[in-house]
Amino acid sequence: MRDLSLHLLDLAQNSVKANATLVTIRLTLAEDGWLTFTLEDDGSGMSEELLRQVRDPFTTTRTTRRVGLGIPMMEETARRTGGEMHIESTLGQGTTLTARLNTRHLDCLPLGDVAGTLLTLFIGCPDKPDFLFEGVTPKGECSFDTRMVRQVLGDIPLNEPAVVAWMQEALQEEINPIFGGVMI
Repeated sequence: MRDLSLHLLDLAQNSVKANATLVTIRLTLAEDGWLTFTLEDDGSGMSEELLRQVRDPFTTTRTTRRVGLGIPMMEETARRTGGEMHIESTLGQGTTLTARLNTRHLDCLPLGDVAGTLLTLFIGCPDKPDFLFEGVTPKGECSFDTRMVRQVLGDIPLNEPAVVAWMQEALQEEINPIFGGVMI
């Protein structure tokens, strides 16, 4: 992966496939440069056996290929910066993945286009799940909740062109002031 937003996209797809109804994504950048990346869902969760094996790239629930690299790659990305990754999951209740990365470390990937990545998730999942994004940096806080957007839209799907254009602008207005320029 060339940036952290691509990790976000890949890992959020796991939540979608786990039939989550809500996927919460949190990015918190502390003054000391440590970024905490949390992805939480209320999907199908993992059995204890799968949870023990999920860090192995040759463990996957996919039937189309025999490898699953998203979680092992995120863990390696965090470790290369001196950070770590943890996963908690309960079968039938959901999964929480938390990674800590030192953004001041030479090997830390750039953040990438978080607004564009979120937009891709939203329009790629026009009916479900819902997504809640929360961002916190020393520059401020932001959030975007598709549940609120759906409430206003009624039966209009998130991938309607006018809605896509509005969400793109809204996401950029929320995210760029606090994350823009923070990480190269």
